[in-house]
Amino acid sequence: MRIHLAYGRKGLEVDLPDRHLVKVLDYQAMAPLADPAGAVADCLRRPVGTPPLVEMARGKRTACIVVCDITRPVPNALVLPPLLDALHSGGIAAADISILIATGLHRPNWDSELEEVLGPDIPRHYAVYNHDGRNLAEHRFLGHSPRGIPIWIDARFVEADLKIAVGLIEPHFMAGFSGGRKLVCPGIAARETILAWHSPALLESPLARAGSLDGNPVHEENTWIARRAGLDFVVNTVIDQHRRLLHVSAGEMDAAFASAVDVARQAAVDRLAAPVDVVVTSAAGYPLDATYYQTIKGMVAVEPIIRPGGTIIIAAEISEGVGGPEFAALFDEHPDLDSFLRWMHSSGEVRTDQWQLEMFARAAKKARITLVTDGLSPAQVRRMYVNHCASVESAVAEAIERYGPTATLAAVPKGPYVLPEIAPASPR
Repeated sequence: MRIHLAYGRKGLEVDLPDRHLVKVLDYQAMAPLADPAGAVADCLRRPVGTPPLVEMARGKRTACIVVCDITRPVPNALVLPPLLDALHSGGIAAADISILIATGLHRPNWDSELEEVLGPDIPRHYAVYNHDGRNLAEHRFLGHSPRGIPIWIDARFVEADLKIAVGLIEPHFMAGFSGGRKLVCPGIAARETILAWHSPALLESPLARAGSLDGNPVHEENTWIARRAGLDFVVNTVIDQHRRLLHVSAGEMDAAFASAVDVARQAAVDRLAAPVDVVVTSAAGYPLDATYYQTIKGMVAVEPIIRPGGTIIIAAEISEGVGGPEFAALFDEHPDLDSFLRWMHSSGEVRTDQWQLEMFARAAKKARITLVTDGLSPAQVRRMYVNHCASVESAVAEAIERYGPTATLAAVPKGPYVLPEIAPASPR
């Protein structure tokens, strides 16, 4: 069977052996909104749990709008123009509106990237800032969370009269789902907050995983932090595999998040009857597969459907290399995953980006991982604690030879955008 994997901007066609292929898990077919612009305008006029945005703007002098960085394809060009119009109608001038890119500890977005994130016109008419989580002086201290996380949030947001976030709801391998509260923490939090929020104390909970919200300490903490920071109004979007708008909700943080999560879950969940020997997947293509750091999300996403001792084969372009310098340094300091895990559990230290390897360990300790990429050399790939193969077909052939003629195979072409699950057993 020929399938199309999300890979870079163009994708990758691969042939999989039919006699071993159990299922291709994918986004569920859902009709996109017939009038997406009308739906956005309507939810700004009739939000859930808050007055209309134009009424919230009245009497306010300044507004800060937080948006995702380039790693998430939020339809900002659709959402931001009517949102900005509502702020202007409520009396807030363009000069008093700041747009803050929620980079967390990731690199800033510049020039053509800002146009890709915001559309071509907005960067020319509004003040746009990249959050800098490493500059504590640009943050304000708001106390501690229930689990003791120090809360440092970007001052431009804290000091604004009206605080807004625009995001994308999709499965997230730590927080359950992205969007909403996550734009505040870790999106515009200081390094001190981000490190504590990513600590093993939270991430080692079995509930800190994709699709999980109830009892998930990562979700609970960033929800509390966003509320403490004063997030007034959110816009949440859900898109399909073609980046068409499936749902938009706006208003109070929790209510707007809940309705969007319901749709995102319907779109993302696909099930297998039983775990398989081999899974072929991707890192969801550009922009998510631009780095090895982000590619790890695709590996972890399919962990629920791989049997212990199985093989995960992931294709990712990795056009921008390994990731940030702190992430790359972890591989320089630790020759293998066991060395990293021993250090993590014994040092008591939390370092920038170590959480990605902690999540990676969930998949790597359960299954063999093989990476197919044009962006790293075979030697570089092997330094990343995974195996290298020149093609998906070769990797599949090697895996099937390893497991024998009854080997089972599943494919998840969209990677972490899909929530693969094992179907519950039927009652006897």
